[in-house]
Amino acid sequence: MAIERIVLYYAFTPLPDPEAVRLWQRSLLERWGLRGRIIISKDGINGTVGGELSAVKKYVKATRELPAFKKMDIKWSEGSAADFPRISVKVRDEIVTFGAPGELEVDENGVVGGGTHLRPEELHELVEAKEQSGSKVHFFDGRNAFEAQIGKFKDAIVPDVDTTRDFVAELDSGKYDHLKDQPVVTYCTGGIRCEVLSALMVKRGFQEVYQMQGGIVRYGEKYGDAGLWEGSLYVFDKRMHTEFTEDAVTIGECVGCQGPTNKFENCSNPSCRNLRLFCEDCAQDEKLRTCPDCSMAAV
Repeated sequence: MAIERIVLYYAFTPLPDPEAVRLWQRSLLERWGLRGRIIISKDGINGTVGGELSAVKKYVKATRELPAFKKMDIKWSEGSAADFPRISVKVRDEIVTFGAPGELEVDENGVVGGGTHLRPEELHELVEAKEQSGSKVHFFDGRNAFEAQIGKFKDAIVPDVDTTRDFVAELDSGKYDHLKDQPVVTYCTGGIRCEVLSALMVKRGFQEVYQMQGGIVRYGEKYGDAGLWEGSLYVFDKRMHTEFTEDAVTIGECVGCQGPTNKFENCSNPSCRNLRLFCEDCAQDEKLRTCPDCSMAAV
C-alpha cells in the first residue's frame, strides 16, 4: 500500500495575479491526483493538501519553484487524500477571514508589524525568563473557541469567538486591555491565524506580542505532550482531531455524561453545522445530539 501524507503551509507575500496562481495550483493537484483546500488572495496562499507521499513531494517542489513561495514553511502530518472530499482552490479577499483586509499590510518578507516569532525552544526560554523576573507569559488562543475544548496551552486565554471574523470585535471590546503592557503569546494550529491576529493586536496597542512560529503543529513536533501543550489538536478535515503522542491527555468533556472525550459530533439535524463533544455511547442518542438551537426551533 502506498504511503500517504498531508502537508500544511502558508505564505504571506504580494501576489499580483491571484487568479493565475489559482489555475496553476489546481492543475498541480489534478496532475498528481491530490486533494485539499487552498485559498489564495493578493496577500498570499494558505493550503492543506493530501495524497500519495511521492506525489505530495512533487507538488511541494513545484509550488516552491515560484520565487514568492521558495522559502515557504511546510508542515507534514499523518493523513491522506481521502481526508478531503474534493479539490477546492479559491481566490478570496483574505487567506484568513478576519474581516479586516484593509488592516493587513504584506511585503515580500511577510506580514508587516506583527508579533515577534518564537521557535518552540525560544517560547520555553521566554516563559522561564519571565517567571524568574516575577512576571507571567499569557497564552492567547487564536483559534475558534470550540477548538480549545479538546486541547490548548496550559492556562491559556480562550477568546469567546465562534469564527475568525469575531476576533476584531473581541479585541475592540476592551476585555483584554489589561494585557496591553504584558507579554502575550498568540498561538493557532499552523501559525497562519496568528500572523494576522498578532498584527491586529499590535495595532491596538498591545506592547509585547509574540507568536508561535509554525503554530501548535511545530510545537508538538518538538515537545510532543511533554511541554506546555495539553490535549488533542482539532483539524479541519475528516480526522477532526490528532494527537502528538500516546501520552496525550483527554481534556474534552461529553455534553451528555461529562465523561472524557475528544470526539466532536455534528448536530443530528443534517442542515445544522454545530459541533459538540460526545462520548461514543452518548453520540448514539439522536435527541441528545440535537443542539440547543435546533431543539428550541422545534418547539
